[in-house]
Amino acid sequence: MNKKSLGRGLSSLLSETQIDLNNDQDINFVEDPSNLKRSKTLSLIPIEKIQPNRDQPRKTFSGEELTELKNSIESKGLLQPIIVREKGGYYEIVAGERRWRAAQLAQIHEIPALIKELTDIEVLEIAIIENIQRSNLNPYEEALGYKQLLEKFNYTQEELASNLGKSRVYITNLTRLLNLPDSVLKFLKDGTITAGHARALIGVDKALEIAKSIVKNELSVRETERLVKEFSKKNLKSKSTLKAKDADTQMLESELSAELGFPVSISHNEGEKRGRLVFNYRNLEDLDRVINIILKKTSD
Repeated sequence: MNKKSLGRGLSSLLSETQIDLNNDQDINFVEDPSNLKRSKTLSLIPIEKIQPNRDQPRKTFSGEELTELKNSIESKGLLQPIIVREKGGYYEIVAGERRWRAAQLAQIHEIPALIKELTDIEVLEIAIIENIQRSNLNPYEEALGYKQLLEKFNYTQEELASNLGKSRVYITNLTRLLNLPDSVLKFLKDGTITAGHARALIGVDKALEIAKSIVKNELSVRETERLVKEFSKKNLKSKSTLKAKDADTQMLESELSAELGFPVSISHNEGEKRGRLVFNYRNLEDLDRVINIILKKTSD
């Protein structure tokens, strides 16, 4: 297994797909993989003989993008073939799953493809690199792809970073996102929060609570980092004064903080039946929002 060649052959591989699709001499029709003579020419393959790669790092495909591509295929045809490999009596997609999906929507019965002999690791490498180069992966999918290369194919982070043209810190930070709880990763998967937001939540006790606050209050990454810092300070203070602040008070603080998007502190004196409610607002807009909430409740 030659790890040093990671990504090196992708450009040449993809360039081989730039074949004139209007020239019938360049295209062979094939149905049975066992009878196929492999070459640099294109093959026209029945679409039902093609299956996606289950290890494809890209898990989500925009319905709007697929519809646009379908319309383009119906109007101009498929301008770039997909890349496949023969596997167990069918053809597995190496690159071009989005084109394959759109071709199905356009009710295309055969699809032009370049058939290559590739190993499992080469297939995964090509899928990851193609998507990264075309900015098709969200942070979660990119991190998952790197994790597969690191764990399934025993790459080190240094090897991966060097061969992909990324820094080791970039690879490390991205793969660490996968340590977040699934409930938080869901926000990252659907693009509700960014990788910067998610990175600030790593190792935080109430990550889900803060993630919901990020979405509700449209917090920036910097605002999220400040909120996490305040939560951490409050947790440390709570641990040192656990006897002085009961669980109900702490829960109320957390609920108010998550609801408003900034830290709220409650100091209650049980003996005197009084205390303080402190809003640590970030800006005047936050202050106006709290005042409006209070005034609205008062007038109701």
